[in-house]
Amino acid sequence: MVPASTPKAAPARAATSATRTAAPAGTPWTFLTNHAHVLFCLARDPESRMREVAAAVGVTERAVQRIVADLEDAGYLRRERTGRRNHYELQAAKPLRHAIEQHVLVSDLLTVLAAPRRRAKRGTTARGKPK
Repeated sequence: MVPASTPKAAPARAATSATRTAAPAGTPWTFLTNHAHVLFCLARDPESRMREVAAAVGVTERAVQRIVADLEDAGYLRRERTGRRNHYELQAAKPLRHAIEQHVLVSDLLTVLAAPRRRAKRGTTARGKPK
């Protein structure tokens, strides 16, 4: 009879500040979804090609097509054919979708994303307050 193997527990990680703040190698993540990234790209250039958006977001062209279809179906984008190109019109007065963000409009999110970068001074937080 062969003994049943028991699953091995994952090795414990030390709870250092480095392991708490950095994502493990090979598992990148961002605060915004690909849907938000695509929306932002189309807000910056409403006549972007799907290939250009895909390269900027870091996904396939087919993924961008699915995201654009999602955004159109939900009423966040309108597509207008202009010759051989598409022109995208954002519906920026719509609220974000999740219950905890419905008080924020798409235009609010785009305003924050389009704002110029601010650099924090040494010894302060990103908003300039002392640490």
